[in-house]
Amino acid sequence: MLTVAILAAGKGTRMASSLPKVLHKLSGKTLLQRVLDSCNELNPNKVFIIVGHKSKEVEDSVIKSKKIHFIVQEPQRGTGHAIQILSKQVKKYKGKLLVLNGDVPLIKSETLRKLLNFHDSRNADVSLITTKKKNPHGYGRVFIKDNLIENIIEEKDCDDYQRKNSLINAGIYCFSWMTLSKIINSLKSNNKQNEIYLTDTLTLLKNSYSLEIEDNGELQGINNRLQLSKCEETIQISTKEKHMISGVTFINPASCTISEESVIGTDVIIEANTHIRGKSKISNNCKIGPNTFIQDTVVNENCEIINSTIFDSKIMDHVKIGPYSHIRPNCEISSFGKIGNFVEIKNCQLDEKVKVNHLSYIGDSKVGEHTNIGAGTITANFDGLKKHHTNIGKNSSIGANTVFVAPINLGDSVTTGAGSVITKDSKNNSLAISRSKQINIENWKKNES
Repeated sequence: MLTVAILAAGKGTRMASSLPKVLHKLSGKTLLQRVLDSCNELNPNKVFIIVGHKSKEVEDSVIKSKKIHFIVQEPQRGTGHAIQILSKQVKKYKGKLLVLNGDVPLIKSETLRKLLNFHDSRNADVSLITTKKKNPHGYGRVFIKDNLIENIIEEKDCDDYQRKNSLINAGIYCFSWMTLSKIINSLKSNNKQNEIYLTDTLTLLKNSYSLEIEDNGELQGINNRLQLSKCEETIQISTKEKHMISGVTFINPASCTISEESVIGTDVIIEANTHIRGKSKISNNCKIGPNTFIQDTVVNENCEIINSTIFDSKIMDHVKIGPYSHIRPNCEISSFGKIGNFVEIKNCQLDEKVKVNHLSYIGDSKVGEHTNIGAGTITANFDGLKKHHTNIGKNSSIGANTVFVAPINLGDSVTTGAGSVITKDSKNNSLAISRSKQINIENWKKNES
């Protein structure tokens, strides 16, 4: 049996933020959720999250599960104190307890599984992940004798000689709970921090082993914005390298960000300053960017999107979008469509070969195939209380600067005169025109008083 305890009670003062440290995000996910995702792949029986500072915010951020339980640590008196509180919840437990921090977001499930297997193979009371760092400042130092951990001394409690030791504690432990439960409540706060350290258990347990792994960035904890930025960079480099190896071209990789959940096909070109977020999917032979933002959107094959923003929509094949287009949520733009300069589309179904080329707003609408929307067209869909729908049939030609006052329905092959304000439905094969008669006043002079 496996129980996981994630320590997430601290304020994270060095983040200089009103947001709890574990709720800061990397590539769209909170630090805590990333640790949870790695732990969930181990299929634990229970996961306990130890919360404290702004506990309600932390609890609300986590995807709910029957396996996940929250324990409030108040006041926060150290890592050992957190497990002392946990011990009251798992008195009769007989399995392994995996303990890790909620601010180590790059930890891999494979590494955690390696620790669990190592622990079982040594029949250990406790096994600890360690690594050697060129600059170990800020980390507890691990001292080993005869292949067993003899002691762990926190940075602030080290003397000058002890600080030279480069083997550090990564803060990830696997305990045999039956053994730990016998000594956990004997821990004292006899240190400069006046805190109860979980590391003190190592001197009280007989079989304490170190699993040393290479310092590849996976064990990086987050204490400030600089470390947060470095972890983001690590994620982005790894994600973009994976895509490049699989057949994606990045013109300037350093200027782009790609979410780990996004899928990109082969022979896709990603231009500079392009950002693909959420669960987006870019299919084969597309050209995306430069200066483009796409989130939670499906883009089918052979599309070209330049200098544009797209949210939560579906773009079919051979569609051209941009420059300076804004596709808002819940749009579907069908094959061979064209969305051009300074066009905004929202909650729309555009059928095949629809063109909206210039300076238009089309919202809450359905537009039939082969229809051309002239420059400056507006669907006036909001009456101050409700949003209303506009239906435009196929093979229609909408004149420049047409305003549709929704709700309104146009049939197929309808033409509207330029500058019209359309307030009534129009049937198939009709011309709709609504504008005041032009009056020319001759010999008119402007009043220059």
